[in-house]
Amino acid sequence: MKLSQFKFKLPEELIAQDPIEQRDEARMMVINRKTGEIEDHIFKEIINYFNDGDIFVFNDTRVFPARLYGNKEKTGAKIEVFLLRELNADHKLWDVLVEPARKIRIGNKLYFGDDESMVAEVIDNTTSRGRTLRFLYDGTHEEFKKALYALGETPLPMYIKREPKPEDAERYQTIFATNEGAVVAPAAGMHFSRELLKRMEIKGIQPEYITVHSGLGNFREIDVEDLTKHRMDSEEMSISQEVVDRVNAAKDAEKQICAVGTSVLRGIASAVSMGGHMKTYSGWTNKFIFPPYDFTVTTALVSNFHLPYSTMLMMVAAFGGYDLVMEAYNKAVKEKYRFGAYGDAMLII
Repeated sequence: MKLSQFKFKLPEELIAQDPIEQRDEARMMVINRKTGEIEDHIFKEIINYFNDGDIFVFNDTRVFPARLYGNKEKTGAKIEVFLLRELNADHKLWDVLVEPARKIRIGNKLYFGDDESMVAEVIDNTTSRGRTLRFLYDGTHEEFKKALYALGETPLPMYIKREPKPEDAERYQTIFATNEGAVVAPAAGMHFSRELLKRMEIKGIQPEYITVHSGLGNFREIDVEDLTKHRMDSEEMSISQEVVDRVNAAKDAEKQICAVGTSVLRGIASAVSMGGHMKTYSGWTNKFIFPPYDFTVTTALVSNFHLPYSTMLMMVAAFGGYDLVMEAYNKAVKEKYRFGAYGDAMLII
């Protein structure tokens, strides 16, 4: 597959800038891979496509307030710092992106907060934009994280062209988010409300949770036409033995295994054993999925509508079939579905 095959015309006004009020009342396009049918529904109707014993696999990662603004020592220049991940808790070392990168060199100090009480020192260059910061803070690790996160704001994707609002802290997050570590929300999971999860439970649909800490690599531009030459950024993930046992038992009983989001689709595909079952996983994955791809565990997928050229669109096309998915995307543009993390949903069965 070529990068240019994932181009489509997306009017900017279709990129959702705000979430709808009720999580489970987004529009949902349903694609049937066997019949090629494409139907329009409301998200909470998803329950009609699943039965007792079917499994939904969710990503329980939690997004942390990763974007902060500091001032450079002496010049006072405003610097945006995007926290990527903690490298060392004892030494308070963080892998970060800085903008404008050209102004920041090893040895520079950055000051954060109105009182400039949080200070960081640049100790390493990792990429053209990336740096390693050491935060200078007296106190426990817990106190430090609390103080650091109090300075940060919700890391909304760059295509949301507005300032974060207080409600984004809760809304750019799933209701089951527990394991902190993501800077990109697992958007497909954001459509699930407590009421919908309760209705699924009553119907006997089993929720299972894996953790995939989604990173900025999801939004990184692909700069090669030949997709086999693209290298995905690594993301940390974990899948427990209990989840593996229940998913494999459901697979053997020919129940549906629905991946909620491309992060889960990728996580499950990274943890497939030789016999086509799931196995436990704890570590990093840089698996890049694009058509054609043989999925041996996942039988259904929930996803949002992704932007042109994105790795998430490629994963959806690998699962749903390139021609059918691109046909659905063209229909979505015509019928003014909302795209992006705060947009509408697609179910592929």
